[in-house]
Amino acid sequence: MGKFDGVLLVSDFDDTLYDSHHRVPERNRRALDYFRSQGGRFTVATGRARRTFAPFHDLVPLDAPVVLSNGSAIYDFSKNEMLEQTFLPPSAPADFAAILDRFPSVGAEVYHAEDIYAWNPNDITQAHMKKVGGGYTVLPFDQMPTPWTKAILQQERDVLRPVQQWLLERWGDRYEAIFSNNYYLEITAKGSTKGDFVAKVADMLDIRPENLYCVGDNQNDLSMLRRSSIPFAPANCAQEVKDWGATVLCHCDEGVIGDIVGILDRRYS
Repeated sequence: MGKFDGVLLVSDFDDTLYDSHHRVPERNRRALDYFRSQGGRFTVATGRARRTFAPFHDLVPLDAPVVLSNGSAIYDFSKNEMLEQTFLPPSAPADFAAILDRFPSVGAEVYHAEDIYAWNPNDITQAHMKKVGGGYTVLPFDQMPTPWTKAILQQERDVLRPVQQWLLERWGDRYEAIFSNNYYLEITAKGSTKGDFVAKVADMLDIRPENLYCVGDNQNDLSMLRRSSIPFAPANCAQEVKDWGATVLCHCDEGVIGDIVGILDRRYS
């Protein structure tokens, strides 16, 4: 028996568990070794799709299925099995064509199975693909295979804010449209968020709500932070996360998981 039996810790990946230098800080590794040795379970909830997270899934041990694609998939890497997945509605190709017709400077990435498609790719698209190590095929929306698990609209946030408003005013019953950083507006099916899917993982593991802890740095993490017994964020988090009231700890480069495990060590002493 360990002090963290029945406790689940869920972390965002980029700029939270994984730092700005594209590595997992050693402090995070040591903290997770201790947390798991005392019975705690750890997993990740990320905006990355299975294809773009798979090369990194074994950077630290995972004790539970991973939430992928910003809350549209749950994947068990220990069994190489997709446990649950949602898709954008059949109207998505026409809807996205209308979006880019209205906002022509916006680029779009679309995810279908293991493939990534793009229309009107821009410098942000290129930088994103370089970061996640993936390629893509450029096609008009009506030629992209369906169904789509998620899409990312890409431009400066000042450009994307009216896109978000325009989309939700028209089709708020179809889509979630949430920023994952200053350049990506993530689109998933209505009801498919990190918070919804982290709750599903907790239910799979019989984790009680008071023993669920989450950490994340951006607007797309707020849905899971709302479900966290203590909502944690690294110091590099977006202003929206700070304003919402997350418990802000050290910078991701300094090993924020270490701060969290220290807090939990005192909480469960």
